Order: sequence, then structure tokens, then C-alpha cells
Amino acid sequence: MKSYAPTTPSRRHMTGINYRKVLTYGVKPEKGLTAGRKRHVGRNSAGRITVRHKGGGHKRVYRIVSFAYDKRDIPGRVASIEYDPNRTAFIALVIYPDGEKRYVLAGREMKKDSVILYSEKAPVKPGNATMLSRMVPGTYVYNIEFKPGGGGRMIRSAGSAAEVIAQEGKSTTLKMPSKEIRKVNSAAWGTVGALSNEEHMFVTIGKAGRSRWLGIRPTVRGTAMNPVDHPYGGGEGSQPQGTRRPKNMWGKGTRGVKTRNKKKYSQQFILKRRPTKQNG
Repeated sequence: MKSYAPTTPSRRHMTGINYRKVLTYGVKPEKGLTAGRKRHVGRNSAGRITVRHKGGGHKRVYRIVSFAYDKRDIPGRVASIEYDPNRTAFIALVIYPDGEKRYVLAGREMKKDSVILYSEKAPVKPGNATMLSRMVPGTYVYNIEFKPGGGGRMIRSAGSAAEVIAQEGKSTTLKMPSKEIRKVNSAAWGTVGALSNEEHMFVTIGKAGRSRWLGIRPTVRGTAMNPVDHPYGGGEGSQPQGTRRPKNMWGKGTRGVKTRNKKKYSQQFILKRRPTKQNG
């Protein structure tokens, strides 16, 4: 982690990531793998805000990252490790012998000039991708497919990894970063290892302006609002909630209310739910 001299009150506790130790210095994004992207900043197709506290932020160039495992049996060379403003993990520019270039999620042990391979017979080592059925218990894996051939969907944020804990028939049992234990089709693919930028969770933003650069708008307390705007609003000075149970600004219950649909299609694959206030 990188700390700063306390030149201002906000700078005193601010921390950041020392990118020079990890990223390839002086490399610009691959132009053919970038695109413009309109950020909808929490608004739906009608222009109404459906997710609050989003907006502004620094302008971003979108990097087209490949989550699929369709480039098989061809070793690729990592040309650079780069920053991506659209995700928490770093990305790697991979060049294949046929000249094709792709951005992929960078693993923790990936470095410039590393060689990666996507194959059913690939060695089970960090950076390589293969079927979950070939991974022994204790192996860490990321960018995992829900369904074979569907491309990576799970475990894509900085520093995260799922652990293979069992192989049973046509299913592989995984322990997710949330401590949830679930089954996945053994024919699905994943990349061996853990994702890069594991220090992301320790960053202290330090000041309000830095949140605005990230596109995060301020959050207002319900007790500071008027009665028309929130169930907790109104009154002179600080007031107790005055309601039977905690609720949000729309009157829906919060703090411990179960919201998951019991008939959700993936319910049958979850062996143990992630720890919550109800189940410890």
C-alpha cells in the first residue's frame, strides 16, 4: 500500500495502491480492444433514477475483456499488465501466435512475458484454464462458468478466488469468497489461481472528492430528511426512528429481512448459504 504525507487533513489517512510495482509502465490501452461506453449512472431506460448515489466520475475508456474460454490449445504470451477503471482487478493483454490480441483478467501471479494456456489438458497451474473436473480439492480458481461454454461469470473482482473442496459425479463443489458452498457443473471451465490487486479492499479513499472521481454521489441519512421523503424524517433535532421495525425510504423492511426468492433456479445448487445475521 502507498501512504501519503499529511499535507492536508484528508491526505493524512488516505492510502492507495503502488501501481508501479505491478503494472507495466508506459503502456497505453490497446486501441483495437477499447470502445466508448455511456454510463447510465443509476438511471433506467426512462431516465429515472433506480439506483441512488451514482453519477459524475472521471471519464472512462471501456476495455473489451474476454471472459470466454474459446481460444483453446494455443499458448498466449502476456504482453502487459494494465489498469482497468471499469473493474477492481487488473487486466492482462495476451498476444497469441496467430497475431490475435485479447484482454483477460490478470491473476495474482501473472507477469509480463508469462505464458498462459486454455486447454482440456493444460497443466493445473496459475493462469491456465481448464475444466473444473481436473482440479483437485484445495485448488483456487476464478472467472468460473455457470454453464459449460457460457464464459466466466463468477469470481471476477480483485483478490477473490473460489476453492475447490470436492469432486462428486458430474458436479464440483466450490467454497465461494462469501463462504457460500455451492455445486457447479464439472464440465464448466475456470482459471487456476486468484485474481490480482488483492490490496484493493484495504484502500482508504480519504476524502469526499475522491469518491466523486469514482462516480459515487453522497448518501443522506433518513433522519436528516423531511417526513415526505423518508419514514425517519422530520422533528426538531435528532429523533428516534419511531417505527415498529427498520425500513428504507420506500417503507420496505431492512436489517435482516430475507429477500432471496426461495424458488430461484440456482437454489438446488447451493449446499450452504453464506453467513448472515440469521444463520451466523
